[in-house]
Amino acid sequence: MSNKNSHFDAVGSYLRPAELKEARAKFAEGKLTAEELRCVEDRLIEDVIEKQKAHGLRYITDGEFRRGYWHLDFMWGLGGVEHIELDHGYQFHGEETTHGSLRLTGKITGESHPFINDFLFVKRFEENGVEAKQTIPAPAQFLAELFRGDNAKNTREFYPNTQELIHDIAKAYSTYFREIYAAGCRTLQLDDCTWGMIVDDDFWKSMAGTGFTLEHEALQYLTVNNLAIEGKPEGLTVNTHVCRGNYHSCYATKGAYDPVAPFLFAKEGVDTFYLEYDDERSGGFEPLRHVPEDKRVVLGLVTTKSPVLEDKADVTARIREASKYVPLERLSLSPQCGFASCEIGNKLTEEQQWAKLDLVREIAEEVWG
Repeated sequence: MSNKNSHFDAVGSYLRPAELKEARAKFAEGKLTAEELRCVEDRLIEDVIEKQKAHGLRYITDGEFRRGYWHLDFMWGLGGVEHIELDHGYQFHGEETTHGSLRLTGKITGESHPFINDFLFVKRFEENGVEAKQTIPAPAQFLAELFRGDNAKNTREFYPNTQELIHDIAKAYSTYFREIYAAGCRTLQLDDCTWGMIVDDDFWKSMAGTGFTLEHEALQYLTVNNLAIEGKPEGLTVNTHVCRGNYHSCYATKGAYDPVAPFLFAKEGVDTFYLEYDDERSGGFEPLRHVPEDKRVVLGLVTTKSPVLEDKADVTARIREASKYVPLERLSLSPQCGFASCEIGNKLTEEQQWAKLDLVREIAEEVWG
């Protein structure tokens, strides 16, 4: 695509400027109208899009600036879903998240999602070699949230049959895929922490006594994701990003890809895997042997959790190691996750954020030319 390096990439969320956080807080307090907030968002999104272009990215996003969470805001926009606050968040290593969640009010549908209009704003800024992509949580992530703690009881009131639930989730996503495609989107990214959840030993222990098996969960996640993807319009590229949690520079889970690779890598119907690989929590590259020959892998070797810049030689060596399992021409490089999966953001400055992306670009230019 134009002069953009096709092997330099990013996951899609960026640190929220202080002005945006202040405006969203004022809106929550009733001190700003929805129109006033949108004006602030529009201006700051236009700014972050220009920065993405200036730093050489071929895919632009709105930085997720209109969201509080990488996943929940999308889920709240589906029919039959409402926003709730729990008395607890997710317990990450080092910090508890804020308490947002959801519950069902009826059967799940996907028509007329508010994210369609949000995408149309970003699409206005496309140009030669620069494409707007949309990031949303994977169907599997929605399924997992519906069975998070006490949410399961509410979910069973509307869906006593899990297969009917999976069917309706997939149908709602398929509807969204068609509508976002009609709006001009050609690249969609499904963000998915479920695979990182089920490879974690502590998660296994927390599920003990409930009949949990990794194979059962993996098959459910694979089924709901693939059912949704099967209905996508011809010409819509669907990718996925997999990590182990990203909240204020803290992580949620740990564990290598090995146990889920025969499901996720071998069988999920996506075009590209964006994979967290920034430290030992993700294991080695050997599971990449399961990736089919017609799919690409974006290696998340540069962390967004720390401002410290990685050593170029070390990152390059890891790319070469990964190329033993997936040929270099089908590999790319990116940060391991977004910089602000939730609006709190990770513990680095905006200047350090762009320095990280510049490092990724420089390494990609040196490795792939």
